[in-house]
Amino acid sequence: QVQLVESGGGRVQPGGSLRLSCAASGSSYSINSINSMGWYRQAAGKQHLLVASITSGGATNYAGSVKGRFTISRDNAKNTVYLQMNSLKPDDMGVYYCRVSTGVTDYWGQGTQVTVSS
Repeated sequence: QVQLVESGGGRVQPGGSLRLSCAASGSSYSINSINSMGWYRQAAGKQHLLVASITSGGATNYAGSVKGRFTISRDNAKNTVYLQMNSLKPDDMGVYYCRVSTGVTDYWGQGTQVTVSS
């Protein structure tokens, strides 16, 4: 089992920045089994959409709408994944969920709200 704790959401004006963090904890076997870590966004009334992901080797993948504005990174020593969000737009609003995958099982965080509004 892997437990995920997210932090860093909040309210920001358009053009502002936020940094999300997601710390994973659990048994050594589970933690060492994590390969992919990522962030998904769920806007009101919509499905989860991938925002960004990063593999254990550091390969990244971004949704087209956030390329050049968001940066995903991970600290394997801290079992933590980050999402630096710059130049935020109202379309970026939603609940952001951390997801980690062992290749067999996916684990999701509780979600953190990001509001972009003037």
